[in-house]
Amino acid sequence: MELQVCKGGGRMNSQKRKFVTTIDESKEHRTLCLDEIHEDLLERVLAWLPTSTFFRASSVCKRWKLLANSSTFKSACSRVPSRNPWYFMVNSQSNLFNQQHCIVFDSEENNWKKLNHNLPMQNSSCSDFLPVASSGGLLCFKNAFGEFIVTNPINGNFRQISALDSDQETENLLAIAMVPVAIDSSYKLVSVSGEFQELSLRVYSSRSQLWEEEVTLRRNNHTTFGTSKDHDGDEESSEYFLSKWGNVVSPNLQRSPCKRYSSVIVEKGGEEIMYFLNSTGKIIRCNLTNSCYDEYPRLLPINYEYSIDLVQCGGEMMVILLSEFLESASLKVWSLDEKSHSWQQVAMMPPSMSQEFYSKKVDINCTASTGGDQIFVCLSSHDEVYRYYLCNLSDNNWVELSPSCVDDKRDREFVCAFAFEPRIEAEV
Repeated sequence: MELQVCKGGGRMNSQKRKFVTTIDESKEHRTLCLDEIHEDLLERVLAWLPTSTFFRASSVCKRWKLLANSSTFKSACSRVPSRNPWYFMVNSQSNLFNQQHCIVFDSEENNWKKLNHNLPMQNSSCSDFLPVASSGGLLCFKNAFGEFIVTNPINGNFRQISALDSDQETENLLAIAMVPVAIDSSYKLVSVSGEFQELSLRVYSSRSQLWEEEVTLRRNNHTTFGTSKDHDGDEESSEYFLSKWGNVVSPNLQRSPCKRYSSVIVEKGGEEIMYFLNSTGKIIRCNLTNSCYDEYPRLLPINYEYSIDLVQCGGEMMVILLSEFLESASLKVWSLDEKSHSWQQVAMMPPSMSQEFYSKKVDINCTASTGGDQIFVCLSSHDEVYRYYLCNLSDNNWVELSPSCVDDKRDREFVCAFAFEPRIEAEV
């Protein structure tokens, strides 16, 4: 049997393009046009296409183009459990949104792309918004007044969210995280504010479109994560330690403005745990379920400075450290073994790659795919060193990425990235 499939619908003629599949079962010929395929089946098939592929395919005919705004097609897309992430790149210039475009790296097709439309923050009245968090198919932006915008960078939809109730909360903001709620496809914004010993929690629910009441976080003094003498800068004792050698001497803990509130949330044993870095480089662990917090003792002695970032990868919090030792530089990924109270090395950049960063005072900013084992690493310095890598933790494979699609050299100078899934259906 010879099967001919015609794009575009209607009767097939010699002017139409056609795909032909031949099956040597009989001499019978049959022509099948896409208009004969049930709408529901067509939507379910197209929903599994990579997002970039679907946008290209939508130019085939008007019917496919209209699918992007179809509620039934979006429903079909929502049944795709996960998509390979895109990484939204933040330019090193002080105001990203003076640029005419934004850059993303598509890990599905392994190439760089420009978004096809302006983000809402590119309006002149909103130009001081910077990205601060991401989750699922959404990105979250914040301005200096504490106001937020959540947007789907694929379809351009956005929602403006009011600032926290008090100026003190805004001024003392320490961390922001974004969490999807799987039950009803909504999301939460989680903010932690305050001074040391006096932390508070606020949660915004997209379902109610309101900030919930402030919750005071109590310090857990019975933690199993060791103790510290005080917070005044004296040397601290710790039962945690790095299981490998290395004096870490990288720049400092001055974060990029976009990474100032960077944090990750991990679910463990039915509890939501939020991790972020404080101003001294300690990892703060907030149990959002039990409204308490504690801190991991310093990874390294206080007299050392180092470049550090946190990611959530494969359901675990991981630490990325850039270190220098004996005129060599190394970049390693660590995870915490809570049973042995030690940090275990998960991956390491090949020395032939990392040696370039020795004495360059490089800042490291990372993000990761939530459900996978891929980490996106940005390395930047005032010496105009800008490098970007994808690390696959399963085989410790490191691949350098070059933004060759960008013509302007300044637009190749990125300082950090935020991971999101390219989902047409993600609601703000």
